[in-house]
Amino acid sequence: MTTTDVDLVLDFLNTVDVGKGTDVLADEVAWPAWLAAHDLTAATGVLAARVALRSAVGDSPPAPSDLSTQVTVSLSADGPHLVAGDVVGAVLAAATRLVVRGEWDRIKICPAADCRWAFYDRSRNHSRTWCSMRVCGNREKARAWRERARAE
Repeated sequence: MTTTDVDLVLDFLNTVDVGKGTDVLADEVAWPAWLAAHDLTAATGVLAARVALRSAVGDSPPAPSDLSTQVTVSLSADGPHLVAGDVVGAVLAAATRLVVRGEWDRIKICPAADCRWAFYDRSRNHSRTWCSMRVCGNREKARAWRERARAE
């Protein structure tokens, strides 16, 4: 499966689904399938990596982010490439490329307490807040409207 850096980082961040109460990392069948679908190998510290990355993009509570992994740089006719040996390295390499391209700040976490889904903000001015205006955004706007109407 060929994925972009954005896809890989989002897929990894969303291995936990707050709304459904599921965690791919804790599932003995789903986690190996996820790794195989992304053509990656297992690693130690996967949960710590996910917690640190989710924290880095705004998930709460903030987590300590002292996290490192082995990533090498290879040089080919196409130029330099970050090469990782496992899932943690691949995800951190993808996140690093997003930082270098100025796209890291577009990775966000939905603020809805029952969602917390990671998404990529494709808005022109980087102002998108909700993972989906049709679901979470609409629900929060309706809730805010009801509170304002009740106060009046």
